[in-house]
Amino acid sequence: MSCLHDGYYTSSLDADPELAEAIRGELRRQRDGIELIASENIVSRLVLEAQGSVLTNKTVEGPPYGRYYGGAAFADAIEALAIDRARRLFGCRFANVQPHSGSNANAGVFLGLLKLGDPILSMSIAAGGHISHGHPATLTGRDYTIASYGVNRTTEFIDLDEIRDLALRHWPKLIVAGGSAYPRAIDFAGLRAIADEVGALLMVDMAHFAGLVAAGLYPDPFPHAHVVTTTTYKSLRGARGGLVLWNDDGLTKKINAGIFPGVQGSVMLHSVAGKAACLGEALRPEFKSYNRAVLDNARALSGALQDAGLRIITGGTDTGLMLVDVASRGVAGDVAAAALERAGLAVNKNLIPFDPRPAEAPSGLRLSSNAGTTRGFGAAEFQTIGRWIDRVLQNLDDTQTISALRLEVLELCERHPIY
Repeated sequence: MSCLHDGYYTSSLDADPELAEAIRGELRRQRDGIELIASENIVSRLVLEAQGSVLTNKTVEGPPYGRYYGGAAFADAIEALAIDRARRLFGCRFANVQPHSGSNANAGVFLGLLKLGDPILSMSIAAGGHISHGHPATLTGRDYTIASYGVNRTTEFIDLDEIRDLALRHWPKLIVAGGSAYPRAIDFAGLRAIADEVGALLMVDMAHFAGLVAAGLYPDPFPHAHVVTTTTYKSLRGARGGLVLWNDDGLTKKINAGIFPGVQGSVMLHSVAGKAACLGEALRPEFKSYNRAVLDNARALSGALQDAGLRIITGGTDTGLMLVDVASRGVAGDVAAAALERAGLAVNKNLIPFDPRPAEAPSGLRLSSNAGTTRGFGAAEFQTIGRWIDRVLQNLDDTQTISALRLEVLELCERHPIY
């Protein structure tokens, strides 16, 4: 069995040196650098062990206790445990824990609840929405009629009046809330009122704030949403995969059929076990303390960047993520991200609302406090990270400055080890 030992993966992986070296290299990268990418976090050893278990060997299709394969007693117990924990964590009646990803969860909901060609109203990618909500390059964008809402040009906040006008113009069957780069609290009650007015269902994709919802630190999508989707590997700090949550039993058969056989086949049981593990961890009291720290640290980082003269989209954050306008410094997001990575700071380039630049070289960076908080960083460390980001942006081509900063980053990481 492969394991982490004395800083490296050992045992069975040694039989494949090329693979072993790549995995060890990734472990070193994570240990020696600071992860600021909003879609990443650091899982516990429990989650690692659950996902790297003999469950990888088992194939099951269908719901627990209704499988199409034999030998599923323990598979049923594991999936039932994950379902129970998801329901308890989010206070809902029903949960499907099978989706391989958040995009699969979304696609399954669309397929189960809509007809092909039905109109959907969702957040524009350029304003912070997610590609799985209707980007023209995706199946969602090709299979449904997509109308997009954005944000107010002045405040950069979601504008419910705009959404209502669009809803009355397009009469969507489904309104989608949530995205991948919107840092503020969302008015779910206001969106449900608009959905009710046009006879639409409301779906909330809470992938980037599910942990905060579970901890009671962000508005709860229930009871306003008809259906909620999320990933389990961002703010929930767990296995890579998705969840679907709902309360109305009338939607149960449609949603479950949308996932299987709608968009995927057999269950990745090892991933479901990893989900059960992280959901169990999220039910513990310390998970709320972690999320309080996520918010405090995000605001500390945002404040330090603002003190350095950088513009934060919407002026702050209500979540663990934020968008930084680096074009105001005369630099594109892709160039800034590459320089920060050389300094040991992993970020991702990102469009900002009304961005005049292309997605390949946008005006923004997306940052998050999730992984660093898991690592044990506090507000002081995140203020330091903000100053480091500013230093890199001021010295993009200064190899000596970036190399010196890389050593400072390494020193901080060594004080807060992972694994």
